[in-house]
Amino acid sequence: MFHVKYFSTFCSIIFFMVKFAERLKEMRLAKGLTRIQLAEQLGVSLRSISYWETGQRECDFSTLLKLAKLLDCTTDYLLGATDY
Repeated sequence: MFHVKYFSTFCSIIFFMVKFAERLKEMRLAKGLTRIQLAEQLGVSLRSISYWETGQRECDFSTLLKLAKLLDCTTDYLLGATDY
């Protein structure tokens, strides 16, 4: 049986993964980058970018920092913690 504490944490994680996926794609397209170009600039596989943009996986912290710098936004924005 799910405890409320764990359910709340689980829901928060899902929310941030969905927001991250949406915002990553939004910012990539706004910069005019293809998935291949973004993958090359980050030094990751195309499959990784696809997983992140579909919410199937999340990136590690150092990659998140690189993404924010490359896409010229904050990590808070990418994660859905702020709307700017």
